[in-house]
Amino acid sequence: MARILCFSRNRSTSVELVDEHTMRSCCRLQDTLTEAHVEIMVKLPDLEIFDAGGEFRRSSQKECLKPPAESLKKLVGVRIGPGLLKIVKGLIGETSECRQLAFMVEECCHGVILSFTKDELLKAPGDKERSKDYYADMVRENIRLYNRCAAFAPGSPLVEGVEAP
Repeated sequence: MARILCFSRNRSTSVELVDEHTMRSCCRLQDTLTEAHVEIMVKLPDLEIFDAGGEFRRSSQKECLKPPAESLKKLVGVRIGPGLLKIVKGLIGETSECRQLAFMVEECCHGVILSFTKDELLKAPGDKERSKDYYADMVRENIRLYNRCAAFAPGSPLVEGVEAP
């Protein structure tokens, strides 16, 4: 009997307002090869990361099985804002060869950004065509929203005509 390749993936990012000065963002990844989570704590209102931690319980990549604490602690003091992706890749890349770690940190940061975007999303016009234009303009103005959720993914009618970064 033929072997059938089986792969499944579940990745989620959650953001929680801990108190009026603190936000927690956690990215969890579980797939056939990997089980991991990364969590960042962010100080409000300046969006400064003041703590970061995580764990890879299972991974097919040996470099991801090394405890990520040292790499993640380098994020302390970094502010979520313009240039963040380059900063994360530089900091995490210096101490870890695990590409998945940097990606999960980025997801945590994008989660924080999106949590502040939800109020703006609720301001969309009620009529379908005008709301579509509203969302497309919103993504054009803040291109970091592109491909950060299913609604703003390539091929979605909400981002039709928006150029990929």
